[in-house]
Amino acid sequence: MKSTLSILLIGAALSGIGQVPAYYSGINFNQSSANIYSQLASLVTNTHNQITYSECWDALKDADLETGSTGFVALIYGFDDTDGNPVTDRTRGVNLNGGNAGEWNREHIFPKSLGDPDLGTDGPGADAHNLRACDVTQNGNRANKKYTNSTGTAGSVGSNWYPGDEWKGDCARIILYMYLRYNTRCIPADVGTGSLNSVDPNVANLFLDWNYEDPVSQFERDRNDAIQDHQGNRNPFIDNPRIAYKLWGGPLAEDTWGTLSASKEDFEFITVYPMPVTEDIFYVSGLMTLDVEQVQMYSVSGQLLQNFDVDQIVNNGGVSVDHLQKGTYILSVTVDEQIVKRKVVVQ
Repeated sequence: MKSTLSILLIGAALSGIGQVPAYYSGINFNQSSANIYSQLASLVTNTHNQITYSECWDALKDADLETGSTGFVALIYGFDDTDGNPVTDRTRGVNLNGGNAGEWNREHIFPKSLGDPDLGTDGPGADAHNLRACDVTQNGNRANKKYTNSTGTAGSVGSNWYPGDEWKGDCARIILYMYLRYNTRCIPADVGTGSLNSVDPNVANLFLDWNYEDPVSQFERDRNDAIQDHQGNRNPFIDNPRIAYKLWGGPLAEDTWGTLSASKEDFEFITVYPMPVTEDIFYVSGLMTLDVEQVQMYSVSGQLLQNFDVDQIVNNGGVSVDHLQKGTYILSVTVDEQIVKRKVVVQ
């Protein structure tokens, strides 16, 4: 997930736009999960204008641009541009693509070899939703390892792979899209470890957990728009992560439309900036008209780190993070008896 502003809801609707986008106007989300799945699968298939694997280069140069940048792409699994190690870079020049060390190439989030049959470089192997800009060496480090749970930055966990706190939600939503689009050719349980879903054993609960735990970022939303421009279809789990809950249960992920849950409160204007935090201070806007009860900082593993002064936060006073190490944290805001979370990345 991107290091810019991200949004997560626990147990209630969050950042809704108040209506279902026109792309989904033909979907009845009040039906059974099987019918919703069938309708969505038809939608993302029928609106998919297949592009070639070569054309995916241009697609990623548009879709994977770092938020607010025209010259750098965000690298999946990357986490540090300042350590002098290109393998761990978060960003790289948009035109520094290729197959050599220090360049970026196209990482298949759902590995080609784990598809049934192999995804190749046509069809699902050339679906831009499944491809992410990635450092060449880091791409090789991941290879076709299955995703597994951990915390911290990206790397091997035994014989498996953890994509990093910042990117696990991105990966989960891509894997779920690939299952929706290609069905049993791209089974999530074949690329993830841990328990299997009770509604559909083809789904690893790991991805439902990550979809819930890691907020959808503005980067993902912009990426979804850009890929639609190139190949016509969208990733529904980026547009509304609550759809995963509607299909397979699991954690009650954010409802960005405010229509898939009981609550329809709209908190989209709660903004953390600048993001990432590079000068030891950040601000929170959009709280002045809300009933803010509590503001807290947590580690990504759920450890409470700090309680903040509510009046200071509401009045947009600066929040110091000079006591925090580089990494990803979660700002929890209790508003009108609901919990809204924003990702905070300290660099």
